[in-house]
Amino acid sequence: QVELVESGGGLVQVGDSLRLSCAASGRTFSRYHMGWFRQAPGKEREFVAAIRWSGTNPYYADSVKGRFTISRDNVKTTVYLQMNSLKPEDTAVYYCAGGGPMFSVSATDWIDWGQGTQVTVSS
Repeated sequence: QVELVESGGGLVQVGDSLRLSCAASGRTFSRYHMGWFRQAPGKEREFVAAIRWSGTNPYYADSVKGRFTISRDNVKTTVYLQMNSLKPEDTAVYYCAGGGPMFSVSATDWIDWGQGTQVTVSS
């Protein structure tokens, strides 16, 4: 129903910032809850942040709370993840997800996925 394409990843140093973008196409985007997940080598895909279709009630994993901010622009059909004060532990492939039940932290509950963008934080 919704095609998602992430961009904005890269190689940065500890303390740097990145802004990830997820461009969406599809008629259902504006009523989709959207989220970000990440997966490090050898690890399970973990929840990072989510936002309601209305742009309200953002929700974050404890590990990123206070450093990351999720937002969306329903006119541009894009969801963002602003990442500040990056740490080596943030190194992972970041995936944009759509269509999940709000507040779900389980990847299996989400319907649409992007291909991912690599974020590497070096110390």
